[in-house]
Amino acid sequence: MGNAVRSEATNNAGNSPEQKESEVLIVINDYPSSNISEPIFRTGEKLRLLSEEGCWLKVCSLLTAAENYIPNNYVAKVYHSWLFEGVDRKKSEELLFLPGNRIGSFMIRESAREKGVYCLSVRHRSIIHYRIFRLPNNWYYISPRLTFQCLEDLVTHYSDLADGLCCVLNAPCLAQSHNSVNIASQAPPVVMRRNNNQKNMNSPQLENQSTEDLQDDEDDQMSYGVRDSIASYLSLANSEVPSRKITWTKKRKTMYALPSQNCGQVTEEDRWTPHNEA
Repeated sequence: MGNAVRSEATNNAGNSPEQKESEVLIVINDYPSSNISEPIFRTGEKLRLLSEEGCWLKVCSLLTAAENYIPNNYVAKVYHSWLFEGVDRKKSEELLFLPGNRIGSFMIRESAREKGVYCLSVRHRSIIHYRIFRLPNNWYYISPRLTFQCLEDLVTHYSDLADGLCCVLNAPCLAQSHNSVNIASQAPPVVMRRNNNQKNMNSPQLENQSTEDLQDDEDDQMSYGVRDSIASYLSLANSEVPSRKITWTKKRKTMYALPSQNCGQVTEEDRWTPHNEA
């Protein structure tokens, strides 16, 4: 791949079996097909290459940790999580629209027909494709005004600012697909509770018990401040609350009649209003 990635020159100098075992693959088609049986590996699933046996690859799923074999034409190699080898335009759109990707998810794919020819595919409202041009000195660019020594520098730059692209590059394609592994199988957190029958205990007993627990049980998860607050609340609840005396005063309401009206008698209506006395 030339100087596509800065660290690739040293990797190509001596590819040991240990380095090959760490290669990451991505499934580009369900295997086996859902028309035949339930797929073992599904499109978009990331795999780790364990060994190669002719046209068959022994792989381990990063999603389920299951080991099995898959034909090499059902997978594509992935370098640095964003450089996809042998993925065409249509398949890149299918992968970027899978769950786990969002606006800004991207991949750089190498043409299956022309080695060294790359394209940047970015998910936005639709999938936008940018041709990556290569200069005679093996530098790369999308816009002629800005060139990069390697694809790694290009990705780093456009991850900081869009600079003419549809959006900033947020995350490699399917980078979040393995985050949901074994979440449901994780053990629930352990919560420690004291089994006290407080229904049959009065307030002084609760207050005394909280004081004794502070002295006897240093490992209890209830802090001293909480216990002190409970004890203060219970002591206030037991104290006598001063009563209020209510007195009533008589208020008179006077009715007025106009001279033109035939009112033989003017009456007064008594009204009582309460007053609180401490």
